[in-house]
Amino acid sequence: MQTLTTIADFIRWGASRFAEARLFFGHGTDNALDEAVALVLGALHLPPDLPAGWFGSRLTAAERQRVSDLITRRIEERIPLPYLLGEAWFAGMRFHVNERVLIPRSPIAELIERGYSPWLEPAAPQILDLCCGSGCIGIATAAYLPDSQVDLVDISTDVLVVAQQNVAEYGLQERVAIHRSDLLEDLPPKQYDLIVSNPPYVGEAEMEELPEEYRHEPVLALQANENGLEIVQRILQQAGRYLTPQGILIVEVGNSAELVVDRYPRLPFVWLDFERGGEGVFLLTAADLAE
Repeated sequence: MQTLTTIADFIRWGASRFAEARLFFGHGTDNALDEAVALVLGALHLPPDLPAGWFGSRLTAAERQRVSDLITRRIEERIPLPYLLGEAWFAGMRFHVNERVLIPRSPIAELIERGYSPWLEPAAPQILDLCCGSGCIGIATAAYLPDSQVDLVDISTDVLVVAQQNVAEYGLQERVAIHRSDLLEDLPPKQYDLIVSNPPYVGEAEMEELPEEYRHEPVLALQANENGLEIVQRILQQAGRYLTPQGILIVEVGNSAELVVDRYPRLPFVWLDFERGGEGVFLLTAADLAE
């Protein structure tokens, strides 16, 4: 390792070791090289859009040791990189994460970056991020829609501690409120222009087949009963009462999309497309849910 001195050296070395170890990539990257870039830059507290001229910069002895240790842990323990770094990037924003929360990776980030256009109409929308986890969806929404008011909701107190940290990180305490609730059941009566959710939707069989990296994430944030539909079904039952007449519901269900359609054949789901990949996100209007 003594011959490795620059940022580029460690990225190349890390990518080679990751490829040799046949790691699974699914928490912000999808290949060994991008994972190595994210690890090295994250370990050095450098931004993901680092200018190319910096990649020849030499690391100090302490930095070399830190990067090497993280590469070794990523391989030997199969811990997802965001947990090793304590941070994840979502919609161009950095979020604190730990093993109490799901790692942000939802394709809903693309909707946020577009201001949910053309679906969200009000100029100052009331928005609910249901099953908020780290708060990444709701907080990013508040950042991209500066006139919005956002409520973050989760059943886990431990999760909400992380969400509160992220709210404070971006100084959004005046526009982002945090509530502990079992879905919508413990919320005060209120109507929202948008309810957005990335709930647990993994069934038992799929859970057993997940790569080792996913087993570091909280089961509560991933699995929902035997077929994965329990939480989604409850959201569909409850959401209509909390939407304005022009309100919309956006929910990620991933690989459970076919099961959702089979379970609700009469609902006119709009399945959203994403330029950067991702699928299994549906949209319904308040009128759809009222039928």
